[in-house]
Amino acid sequence: MTAARLGADTYDEIDARLADADELLASGWPGEASTRQPVHTLYIPADLAGPAVLAEVGRTALDAVAAHAADAKAIAAVVGLRDDLVAEVWPRVIAKLESEPVEDLRLDLEDGYGRRDDEEDRHAAAAGELLAALAGAAGSPFICGVRVKSFEGPTRRRGIRSLDVVLGAAGGVPDGFVVTLPKVTSVAQVEAMVLVCERLESAHGLGAGALRFEIQVETPQAVLGADGTAAVAPMIHASDGRCTGLHYGTYDYSASLGVAAAFQSLAHPVADHAKSVMQVAAAQTGVRVADGSTNILPVGDREAVRAGWALHARLVLRSLERGIYQGWDLHAAQLPTRYLATYAFYRDGMSAAAARLQAYASRAQSGVLDEPATAFALAGFMLRGVDCGALDLDEVLAATGLDRVALAGYARRAGGDR
Repeated sequence: MTAARLGADTYDEIDARLADADELLASGWPGEASTRQPVHTLYIPADLAGPAVLAEVGRTALDAVAAHAADAKAIAAVVGLRDDLVAEVWPRVIAKLESEPVEDLRLDLEDGYGRRDDEEDRHAAAAGELLAALAGAAGSPFICGVRVKSFEGPTRRRGIRSLDVVLGAAGGVPDGFVVTLPKVTSVAQVEAMVLVCERLESAHGLGAGALRFEIQVETPQAVLGADGTAAVAPMIHASDGRCTGLHYGTYDYSASLGVAAAFQSLAHPVADHAKSVMQVAAAQTGVRVADGSTNILPVGDREAVRAGWALHARLVLRSLERGIYQGWDLHAAQLPTRYLATYAFYRDGMSAAAARLQAYASRAQSGVLDEPATAFALAGFMLRGVDCGALDLDEVLAATGLDRVALAGYARRAGGDR
């Protein structure tokens, strides 16, 4: 055996040379978030959300099903999924709509809010009170918050004021609270948002770091800066750990690139490019990427509702296949296909994923040579399916031959946290 010739001094020198880079990697790219990710964010104008908003949303979704999808076979024909797969997941969809119709609720104080200050103050205060009332209640979203106006010159003061009013009316930060900052165009705006959060925490007696926000990517300046770099990447690192997500804005972004209105879609090539940049920028930072919305809603007559459902289900599946596990919904009638497509995705893939993960864990012979990164993806797939209700933990553990600690370990979820 040939002896190694380098001395300890070389190893020490390389360690010292790379110490700063090691620290930067550990702090800037700590890994994927271990908490549960919502499958969607439902946007509702703040002035239209009353105390019974969740009951209304659930009822509207179930009424749409009752009127336009008599049974699992009928909805399978609408969305183009296999009858047996839809029959398997449809009872779960109905149960979800009855028990927890919304996973992430965002009360919107941006779009359409060209109102007097006193009127928006009232809506912001009502939003804060509602979010405080929902926090911790049975069937409530586990994530909730507001979207305020952007930090562009004409709107930034109003956006900051509205957030201030929301927090005052809520009496602090409700559980799962997050702020969506729209139309971000520069790293400087993110840095300003960090300062606003710090000042609001001080003014409202909140703990340091209590306020978190999402960056809405809907401007070309966020995707490609003047220097030719992807500006959204330094935006994440300028957030001081407060940024939880990057949310794609379908229509503002595509319009700003000159896409004709008839062709603006979250499936357009310009959207795919922006979201690919977002995914690369967010990877391993703990920041999650959410897809945008479709404004083709399942409302109106039977034909219009079914066409809206078919489109929505295709788009949800498309996002999931591309590794984007969250998207926007704009109407309660989109929730049946949000959960149907999501549940079908996980249940259809569970058997193969479980077999591959079990083979990897036992080092058994199989037709696929998987690596640790693939085991990470397979375990993450399983746990996301459990989190949203598509899969049951017991069946996942039985199918993989793993216990929860081992499954969480492969998914790199510290302590098995959700």
